[in-house]
Amino acid sequence: MDIYERLTRELGPRRVVRDEEALETYARDESLLGRYMPDAAVLAASAEEVAVVLRVAAEAGVPVTPRGTGTGKTGGALPVRGGIVLSTERMQAIRRIDGDDLVAVVEPGVILGDLQNAVEAQGLFYAPDPASLSMCSLGGNVAANAGGPRAFKYGVTRDWVLGLEVALMGGERLFFGRRTQKGVTGYDLVAGFVGSEGTLGVATEITVKLIGKPEATGLLLAVMPDAVVAGRAINALLRQGARPRAVELLDRITLAHVRPHAPYKLPEDAGAAVLVELDGEAEAVARQLERQGLLFASFGANDVLVARDDQDRERIWQTRRMASRSLTAAHKFKLSEDIVVPLSRIPEAFERLYAVGARHGVTIAAYGHAGDGNLHVNVLSDEDAQDPAVRTRIDAAIDDVFRETLALGGTLSGEHGIGIAKARFMPWEQSAGVLDLQKRVKQAFDPKGLMNPGKIFP
Repeated sequence: MDIYERLTRELGPRRVVRDEEALETYARDESLLGRYMPDAAVLAASAEEVAVVLRVAAEAGVPVTPRGTGTGKTGGALPVRGGIVLSTERMQAIRRIDGDDLVAVVEPGVILGDLQNAVEAQGLFYAPDPASLSMCSLGGNVAANAGGPRAFKYGVTRDWVLGLEVALMGGERLFFGRRTQKGVTGYDLVAGFVGSEGTLGVATEITVKLIGKPEATGLLLAVMPDAVVAGRAINALLRQGARPRAVELLDRITLAHVRPHAPYKLPEDAGAAVLVELDGEAEAVARQLERQGLLFASFGANDVLVARDDQDRERIWQTRRMASRSLTAAHKFKLSEDIVVPLSRIPEAFERLYAVGARHGVTIAAYGHAGDGNLHVNVLSDEDAQDPAVRTRIDAAIDDVFRETLALGGTLSGEHGIGIAKARFMPWEQSAGVLDLQKRVKQAFDPKGLMNPGKIFP
């Protein structure tokens, strides 16, 4: 009996997908990095079923690729070695929201936006907010250590996960971490597991912390001459000691693509736009908005606008969230990278990125979470990327994006992870000794190397 017959016998035929047409869904993800057909997909509905898959796969020596909703940008959910795609999309229970202990317990298939709506209905708040929040799952957020605009004030997914129930290759189930707000017992295995991109195991239950929902929220939109000046203004804002919950920057090229379809019509003369969102007590938010508006005006802002109400604020955020798909729709080729540079180097980063585009004959558009130096750099081309000469130039431009990032003292990724997209660049940032140590950690969790193989390491 082969492994797929065994899985069908143990889990039932409705759990195991072998039909080639149905498997197409699991051969791709949002990274647009190619098609990798798995031999099967298993649609697990419980932690017990996840453990069964990992036990049977380990016994048969078959690789397993965990998958949430496939919204990742670096190919982390692509089954590059075939085998089994293990989907947690059906594990969608919000098991508990506890307003007294300020925790929530969820299954990995819960959509982030659904969790946020559920906790906010009870006057609570869960901060991580990647742009794909209406589609991405908590399990995927844990795998990639997802961030988002509010990470500037509140941190990324790792800062909100208290405990994890996990299943390891071989079927062993463990609980890492705690259900309390504080604890320093033993190694922090939760911190190591969050961001491991499915290479160590599968999270089957996630305990996150909550806080009270802020009393008021305000949003300022500064229309700037260009991204370099906008970066300088943001540096000045942060040196003042301001702590907005989000500081976003969109450059001229990004704005030109977003503007035709945006629910909030940004001015035609915008060379860049900066969004600053604050939360807290209503009077304090109003004072800070006024103060920060004056600062941007001192840096030559063409206009400074303040959202009039929640509906106005949401229209501005919807416009910001359109950035990636607007660029994708307008060009034959688009590759988005999420670099991070030191805050003081943001203006120089834009200058260097535009120079890379000019040098290699591609367009560079950049936007992102400028408050913490995390920029989404998009390499764009309308030429045929299948042409070897064109692809050589595109690849050279991508290489130079990372060279310039590291030369500025930056890092390869702030929230998308490494996956297959950036694996070859890892030795550019990390020493051979550091990479070897990480491989030994993986081996301790996954001795046969069957858990999401081909990811992170070159």
